[in-house]
Amino acid sequence: MKPLRALLPITALLLLAGCDMLGIESAQAIAERRDADGKAVGGACRHAGRALEDCYALNRKADKAAVFAGWREMNDYMRENKIEVVSPQLGQPTETAGKAPRADSVDSSAEPAPKSATHGS
Repeated sequence: MKPLRALLPITALLLLAGCDMLGIESAQAIAERRDADGKAVGGACRHAGRALEDCYALNRKADKAAVFAGWREMNDYMRENKIEVVSPQLGQPTETAGKAPRADSVDSSAEPAPKSATHGS
């Protein structure tokens, strides 16, 4: 029985070492994936000519800092390579029901315009 008891902890260690193969993700891997997803969302929003605030509103679950980083990286890339905005063929899910797509055109070389400080004029 003694060899069996010595073999049990070794077997347990080997099983625990294989947790990555079972699909259990570490907290760091989850954080890295969320960051990458947020950057992809931000980059896609910029490429589609969406304002940053619209991107936040459409993707509430995405990390705002990662979305901003992706949006800014895509903005810089589009400026350097003189890439034009690709207008989205579909609007927001509530807009697409029975409506034609929006025909907004955004100058890729311009920064997003700040909102006006005068509300009542």
